[in-house]
Amino acid sequence: MGQKINPLGFRLGTTQSHHSFWFAKPKDFSMGLQEDEKIRNCIKNYVKKKKKISSGFEGIAYMGIQKRIDLIQVIIYIGFPNLLIEGRTRGVEELQMNVQKEFHRRLNITITRIEKPYGQPNILAEYIALQLKNRVSFRKAMKKAIELTEQTGTKGIQVQIAGRIDGKEIARVEWIREGRVPLQTIHAKIDHCSHTIRTIYGVLGIKIWIFVNQE
Repeated sequence: MGQKINPLGFRLGTTQSHHSFWFAKPKDFSMGLQEDEKIRNCIKNYVKKKKKISSGFEGIAYMGIQKRIDLIQVIIYIGFPNLLIEGRTRGVEELQMNVQKEFHRRLNITITRIEKPYGQPNILAEYIALQLKNRVSFRKAMKKAIELTEQTGTKGIQVQIAGRIDGKEIARVEWIREGRVPLQTIHAKIDHCSHTIRTIYGVLGIKIWIFVNQE
């Protein structure tokens, strides 16, 4: 039997660190996790609303959360200039006020730009999802995504799409790999994400593994 494990959780403490930094008593731990999820969902929902107004897609790689007694610090790592940055401080303030309504503690949001956005699996998955929604062939979308990632200097990438691909009656899994992706080596730094996309045929699942380097 295959024993599946999340590549990021598998490498915690070696090449991977937590995206949330805070301490809580055991009885309050679940509340803290739910709060983190709520913050991330609030930000994503706000960005989705703004996305309808703006052109192109929003590229959030990941969000870091640091909590103190009276303050929650959220760092959003994004790949492209959009409504939130490029001199529009009002956009960040508006987002902060929007999320602040849901929480009792003071919230501070900062934006950090990533130099090589297509080296981030979340941004790449969003790119593939956008291509599939525009009825582009899944093989063409996967190959183009791999080309974009290779330009960032990664050592290997694997892309997998599962579901009713191209609207076929039966669900199947298609995948493509370029370079090395050593999933069983703990010291290999692997970035991973799983992304769902709703199409007119049903829900498709996209998984991406990127081999960054080996320590």
